[in-house]
Amino acid sequence: MFGLWKTAADTTKYRVEKTDAQWRAQLSGNAYQVLRHEGTERPFTSPLNDEHRTGIFKCAGCDWPVFSSKTKFDSGTGWPSFWAPLNPQAVLKRTDTSLMMVRTEIHCANCGGHLGHLFDDGPRPTGLRYCMNGVAMGFQPGAA
Repeated sequence: MFGLWKTAADTTKYRVEKTDAQWRAQLSGNAYQVLRHEGTERPFTSPLNDEHRTGIFKCAGCDWPVFSSKTKFDSGTGWPSFWAPLNPQAVLKRTDTSLMMVRTEIHCANCGGHLGHLFDDGPRPTGLRYCMNGVAMGFQPGAA
């Protein structure tokens, strides 16, 4: 059920680009499937879902800061959720038409890694829910 990470139509150049073998060697099996092949981790399996300290959530592929604990909320879905990225340039949005529906994928703007999906059922002030795979991120406690 994993899609291809980068299609022939995707000509985006990223600051961090590696071969498939390099990504596979760097990442755990689950992180590789999610970040490089747009997989989804099982809900309620990520320790980041229960991470409530102040800090920054970073892409597990390249350590790029993508979300702040200031915008994290408990969505009840089983995945770490945020109402906004750290800044608009932290992530990229792509249309996902798999599973016979249209969704918005969220990717790391630095390496192109798949982080999760965006939905319009989040809290104020944005009304958005960035539903992220915890295995696709790391957490750095401290200033947010």
